[in-house]
Amino acid sequence: MSPLWLLTLLLALSQALLFEQKGFWDFTLDDGLLMMNDEEASGSDTTSGVPDLDSVTPTFSAMCPFGCHCHLRVVQCSDLGLKTVPKEISPDTTLLDLQNNDISELRKDDFKGLQHLYALVLVNNKISKIHEKAFSPLRKLQKLYISKNHLVEIPPNLPSSLVELRIHDNRIRKVPKGVFSGLRNMNCIEMGGNPLENSGFEPGAFDGLKLNYLRISEAKLTGIPKDLPETLNELHLDHNKIQAIELEDLLRYSKLYRLGLGHNQIRMIENGSLSFLPTLRELHLDNNKLSRVPAGLPDLKLLQVVYLHSNNITKVGINDFCPMGFGVKRAYYNGISLFNNPVPYWEVQPATFRCVTDRLAIQFGNYKK
Repeated sequence: MSPLWLLTLLLALSQALLFEQKGFWDFTLDDGLLMMNDEEASGSDTTSGVPDLDSVTPTFSAMCPFGCHCHLRVVQCSDLGLKTVPKEISPDTTLLDLQNNDISELRKDDFKGLQHLYALVLVNNKISKIHEKAFSPLRKLQKLYISKNHLVEIPPNLPSSLVELRIHDNRIRKVPKGVFSGLRNMNCIEMGGNPLENSGFEPGAFDGLKLNYLRISEAKLTGIPKDLPETLNELHLDHNKIQAIELEDLLRYSKLYRLGLGHNQIRMIENGSLSFLPTLRELHLDNNKLSRVPAGLPDLKLLQVVYLHSNNITKVGINDFCPMGFGVKRAYYNGISLFNNPVPYWEVQPATFRCVTDRLAIQFGNYKK
């Protein structure tokens, strides 16, 4: 299957098909142009869908930059060793793919006339400089993929139409206040793989955003940031240096239904911390240093999946997962992972998992000293 055909098919189908996240780690797949697309990560207004291609007259379809492939308003110029954004791009282009090149700078007029552009792919270049007006012509841009570059700051003056931003694997250390100002349609940001510390987020950096999805993985966070958007449904902070979850760390994130904290250094979760997450469905705490099952899981009526494998848990109590009595949990677990923990599994009472839908949903064993 050629890359051009794949990109064309993606653009044609993305209006009808919703991307269902298959696993916890699959959001890093830039090269496949997977569009974040759960109901909770799709725009709710008219700017969140694919543009009405039928309303755009392809009067410039004969234009195509040298060496590129152009078809159905898709311009594919990847893997060409380009040093700059090519000229002669058709004004009716809706998807421009420039990934895997050697572009180091985005200049003022690089995207001049591309007022119908919907998705811009700049992954895996050498971009370190972006003119403050580089994105000004892109009035309908909704998806910007600029991961795996040399950026040291969030690009200025992002288009107000933007819905999804992927900027991971750069060199960003600071997120200043106002950098996302005016981005009322933005609902998904992937900014992992940057050397971000907690102090790098200025107070109010996310003011005005109504994000559904945020991922700050593979960074240098030592705690859960306390000033992220309250609208979040998904927060992924895996592969950081977080050591504890204190009582009020999750206070403002009451709408979360998926929380990813795997591959950290968490030793302690303060009692009552999880009570601020009444709609939580998935909790990922694998590959940490917990010595016990976190308190409060039985009170989370919608919780269905708990990852606790590869910790230091030595005991599992009969009421660690399920409320007292039988049949009192409205949403039953369909996944609990406890493997690779020093638990004497023969001592775990069968009633411990009385609110689990299937025995196969429980994963034990395989502990290695």
